[in-house]
Amino acid sequence: MEVQSRSPEAAAVPRSSLEVFSYDEQIVRMFVLATVLWGFIGMFVGALLALQLPFWPANLGEYLTFGRLRPLHTNAVIFAFAGNAIFAAIYYSTQRLCKARMFSDVMSRIHFWGWQTIIVSAAITLPLGITTSKEYAELEWPIDVLIAVIWVIFAVNFFGTLWKRRERHMYVALWFYIATIVTVAVLHIGNSLAVPYNWLHGYPIYGGVQDALVQWWYGHNAVAFFLTTPFLGLMYYFLPKAASRPVFSYRLSIVHFWSLVFIYIWAGPHHLNYTAVPEWAATLGMIFSVMLWMPSWGGMINGLFTLRGAWHKLRDSVVLKMFVVGITFYGMSTFEGPMLSVKTVNALSHYTDWNIAHVHSGALGWNGFMTFGMIYWLLPKLWRTELWSPKLATAHFWVGTIGMLLYVLSMYVSGITQGLMWRAFDDAGRLLYPDFMETVVQIIPMYWVRLIGGLMYLAGVVMLMVNMWYTIRSAPKDLPDPTFAAPRRVATPAKELAA
Repeated sequence: MEVQSRSPEAAAVPRSSLEVFSYDEQIVRMFVLATVLWGFIGMFVGALLALQLPFWPANLGEYLTFGRLRPLHTNAVIFAFAGNAIFAAIYYSTQRLCKARMFSDVMSRIHFWGWQTIIVSAAITLPLGITTSKEYAELEWPIDVLIAVIWVIFAVNFFGTLWKRRERHMYVALWFYIATIVTVAVLHIGNSLAVPYNWLHGYPIYGGVQDALVQWWYGHNAVAFFLTTPFLGLMYYFLPKAASRPVFSYRLSIVHFWSLVFIYIWAGPHHLNYTAVPEWAATLGMIFSVMLWMPSWGGMINGLFTLRGAWHKLRDSVVLKMFVVGITFYGMSTFEGPMLSVKTVNALSHYTDWNIAHVHSGALGWNGFMTFGMIYWLLPKLWRTELWSPKLATAHFWVGTIGMLLYVLSMYVSGITQGLMWRAFDDAGRLLYPDFMETVVQIIPMYWVRLIGGLMYLAGVVMLMVNMWYTIRSAPKDLPDPTFAAPRRVATPAKELAA
């Protein structure tokens, strides 16, 4: 086996003491392709939903109504698009941070094909109305069991790689991946416990207020540990690589990790303000949500300050442009989320489109743009060729950014309009707008603006697909896994760990 490169540590070691190994890049390519495919499908369904709200004839029959397609959209974007992006990032970066191939190639393939099977199962069952009706946990018990099995296989593969790593020091990105893998397993199993009724349905073991508390303990922490912690690991690995700069503060990244994972897990009850849950539970959720400002903004600052002295690189790097917008939206979303949890603000925003704006600023801005930046960085490396069109990638950046702003700002206007109209009273203390349709009529123009913004964001994804297609077409036919040489265990100097 030909050795393509040696690590800096290995350069000082006699060749006779080196161990030759390779990285599994094929599994990363598979997850990258799945990310883009499912991203297009999930966002196309989202655009159809955006059309259905102001234009009711777009509800195309029983199985393609808003109520049937909405959970399909959320599951496709969260678990198919973002999920495959997470796995691509973890499989690529973990091997390099550990200086080791993944523990088992077979487990990697089972993970990939099992996850795609889960997504297809969701795409079939949700439009048919086979659902638990729990937010972000709509899939019925047979699919839940499959999710748990595939996740355990993924976990064994990941921790097995850590066990056989050649690099002693575990970089902070690995800690964010560990938090993701462990916590998502606990959340999914805890919230999905059910007594099967038949092969399509089951009854949850919780009821009433308890069911609501467990559901939003899961729901909010699905956002925390599926859409936040793995993407922070992605940020801590890929941003310094793209900028050719060390992370701004490694100490801050460690403080960021431990404070975030401790505080996030308690914030779920803020989704249940002004409901039947005990007041102390909602207040506890609000307090921990406000506390989240500090670690979240610590992470944002650490990300943006990594570019200190390298901001000029944004002119020529679409990857850094994507990352900067993504991290900025992370900061905006993690400021807005705690603010919306405060009861006085929540009294205005509850059940309005303001929440839609908040969720999509995080999903489109933070998760979407971090994923796009990672893919544009990975494409030339995984397929050993040049990106087909940097200009098209830059066009994707601008079209996606403008579309995202149109989407989010229109929903801010819509949500605040709803909140103000619902709580408006006349001099006699009666509702000023007792007819719900009065609110609907007022916000329809904003739904058309949202549709335009969503279509622009979707157009950006199409640009990425075209760029990817032609980039892959120009790639060499043979793409062997890269081979490296390193000592069996590379020690990290104590002074480096303390830096």
